[in-house]
Amino acid sequence: MAALPNHRPRQLSVGPLETEILTILWDLGSAAVKEIHDRILADPNRELAYTSVTTVLSRLEKKGWLTSEKQGRSFVWRPLVTQAEAKSLWAYDQLNQFLAIGNPDVMAAFADSLDQSTIEQLDAIAQRLKAAREARESQS
Repeated sequence: MAALPNHRPRQLSVGPLETEILTILWDLGSAAVKEIHDRILADPNRELAYTSVTTVLSRLEKKGWLTSEKQGRSFVWRPLVTQAEAKSLWAYDQLNQFLAIGNPDVMAAFADSLDQSTIEQLDAIAQRLKAAREARESQS
């Protein structure tokens, strides 16, 4: 079972443009503002100021998603978590928000609405959890 990443952004919520820029950086590995801006403007129907990209990158760095390094006259940005790690973090956060409701009636209604394939997925998850716990206990 894959664990959650050691690095967790300070703020998990990201907007649509932030998500788009993160996706570009996950594809490229690292990039300067110009490369990211050029990628976005590759869509002829898009208009976006260069400074807007810079602002979003700075915001993502403050949230803990990115780091930057000065190279020559520009900064190169790179993500601090992989796309797979981000998906795990977002799923973990969503699950915690759902469980925080704490209302058994809401939980029961949700469970009752699940289709068979989802129930099978939950059973598979439960089996993995059991195996992981047993493995940890046998190492202790």
